[in-house]
Amino acid sequence: MTAHQANPLPEDLEQALLVGRVWRGAPVDGPAVVAVRQGRVVDITRHAPTVSALFERDDLLAVVREAEGEDLGLAADLVNGKGGAVRLLAPCDLQAIKAAGVTFAVSLLERVIEEQAKGDPSRADALRAQLQDSIGTDLSELEPGGEAAMRLKAELTARGLWSQYMEVGIGPDAEVFTKSQPMSSVGHGVPVGLHPNSHWNNPEPEIVLAVNSRAEAVGATLGNDVNLRDIEGRSALLLGKAKDNNGSCAIGPFIRLFDGTFTIDTVRELEVRMLIEGVDDGFELAGASFMREISRDPLDLVAQTCARHHQYPDGFMLFLGTMFSPIKDRDAKGGGFTHHMGDRVSISTPSLGTLVNTVERSDAIEPWTFGVRALYDNLARRGLLAGAR
Repeated sequence: MTAHQANPLPEDLEQALLVGRVWRGAPVDGPAVVAVRQGRVVDITRHAPTVSALFERDDLLAVVREAEGEDLGLAADLVNGKGGAVRLLAPCDLQAIKAAGVTFAVSLLERVIEEQAKGDPSRADALRAQLQDSIGTDLSELEPGGEAAMRLKAELTARGLWSQYMEVGIGPDAEVFTKSQPMSSVGHGVPVGLHPNSHWNNPEPEIVLAVNSRAEAVGATLGNDVNLRDIEGRSALLLGKAKDNNGSCAIGPFIRLFDGTFTIDTVRELEVRMLIEGVDDGFELAGASFMREISRDPLDLVAQTCARHHQYPDGFMLFLGTMFSPIKDRDAKGGGFTHHMGDRVSISTPSLGTLVNTVERSDAIEPWTFGVRALYDNLARRGLLAGAR
C-alpha cells in the first residue's frame, strides 16, 4: 500500500484518543476544538476553547473521552474533504512551533553538504563522497556530547572539516529553532508553500510532539518541516527565511494523546514513511525515518527546549527531526531532488494515520490572515472566553 492510499486516520481508530481543530461555517464561522470518538467528530470547544487550554487540564483524557459536545459527522468524511461546512485545520493553535534539527546521522551529513555546497545542488554528489571518506565512521553510533563524539570533533577540527552542523549533531547541545508562528501551521489536505526564490528543496517527514506549559509531552502527530536546501545552504543565518514562510509548516491530521495504548515508548519505535508523487512528470520517491535511530531521545529534546531557562506558557509543538534526505536525481544527473509545483507529499505511520499535502509557491497559496487576535475576537463573539484558561 502506498502512503497516499494509507488511511489518514490511525489503523486502531477505535482505541485512539484524537484531538484536532476544525473550521465551522455559519453561524459559528470560526475554529472548534474537536475529539474523535468511535470514528465521529465531536465539538468540545465549550470545555476548552483552544487546544492549548485543553492540554493544560488535569482531566485531559477524561474530557476527550467523555465531555458532551455536538456531533459534526464522520472523521473519515472530514479527512477526505467531504465535511461540508466543516473543514480540517492543523490540530494546534496557541502553541509555539519549535523544531529540532540534525537529530539523525544521515540528515547531519546532508546539512554539512548543503553548507559546503553553498546552495549549489550540482556539487552535492562529490561532497557527499568526500565527507563519507573523510569521516570514516558511523555517526549514528555516537552519543552526542559523549567522549567519542568529542574526540571526533577534535579530529575534524584539526583537519579543517568541522562544521556548525556537526556541533549540533554530535555536540552536547541540540539545535532547537522556531519553525513557524502560533496559528500559522496548515493541516491535512491543503497545499504547503515553497519560497519563490528556492530551487533546491524537499519535504521533511517528522514526528511532532505536543507539549504543555509544564513541559509534559501529552501526545504526538505528523509534520512536514518543509526545507529549502539552497537558502539555508548559503548561510545558516538564513534559517528563518528557509524555514518560516507562508504554508511552510504542515501538522496533522490529529494529535493522538498518550494513554495506556499509545505512549512515548511507542513514539521511540515508530517508522515514518513518506511518498512524493510528481503530477507533471510521474516522478515517485519513497523513504522512511526510523525513530529508533534518532541520536537524541525525544524527551531530552523536550527538556532542552523547555526548562527553567525557557518557559512556554501556551505549550509548544516540537518537530523531532528526520533522517530522510532525498538525493535521488530528478531533473538532471547529479542534480539531486527538488520539488515541482503540484507534487503530492504523503507522510504516514499506522498509529497516527497519514498527512497529505500538495506543493505550491508560498506567494501563490492562500495567505495566512487568521492569527491570535482574530481567534480571540471570534471566541469572544461566541461567548467562549470564560473557559479560556
